[in-house]
Amino acid sequence: MAVRRVLAFIDRPRERFGEAAAFWTAVTGTRLSPRRGDCGEFATLLPETGDACVKIQAVGDGGGAHLDLEVDDVRAATTRAVALGAAVAGDHGDWAVLRSPEGRAFCLVPGEGTTRRPPVFAGTRLDQVCLDIAPGAYEEEVAFWAALTGWPPRRGSLPEFTVLAMPGMPVRILLQRLGEGPGRSAHVDLACADPDTARVRHERHGAVLVARGRHWLVMRDPVGGVYCLTRRDPVTGSLPG
Repeated sequence: MAVRRVLAFIDRPRERFGEAAAFWTAVTGTRLSPRRGDCGEFATLLPETGDACVKIQAVGDGGGAHLDLEVDDVRAATTRAVALGAAVAGDHGDWAVLRSPEGRAFCLVPGEGTTRRPPVFAGTRLDQVCLDIAPGAYEEEVAFWAALTGWPPRRGSLPEFTVLAMPGMPVRILLQRLGEGPGRSAHVDLACADPDTARVRHERHGAVLVARGRHWLVMRDPVGGVYCLTRRDPVTGSLPG
């Protein structure tokens, strides 16, 4: 299975979709596409240049993030994912919703073959989806995502992180082993030239600081969604040094 592109989906409560969309377009320097879907639940964050790789979805419960994987053959990719331990949660004909072995939702969609990265905006770039995994499911999830994508896992900056080596993709996949509690959640990360400068700008748009980590700031957007501002270089994705 060849993954043509990875897309990041920001999932936010349906009743506060407009507020969430206003925040995320403001902090990423994008504009919102017309809403689509049976209930107008999908929209894309359109950058000034480059190909859009971040979308937003209205959901009925809570919020978080999920991955869409663009592939050449959705049927063949679905069959492979199931063989690796995934379960089909929804068959929509030309695209499918699946759940990983731990139970996290992701989508397989037709590939468009466009991978021009959107530009850095105000020293930041939303370029990563972090999968938050329960300790007991971590090894199985790492093996699943590596096998599904064909991208080898690499040790991250700390023992609890694994990054998939995915050349040329506008959105990276990071797998994080939680210290405790249930997994199956996910959040988006923004690489920042200066996380605290980005924090101040995000706070002006209604976000709040939740906690400080070793290389990141945990933030909460105006509708309650958690995300991170990291010290990774917004051009290379690498940590300083």
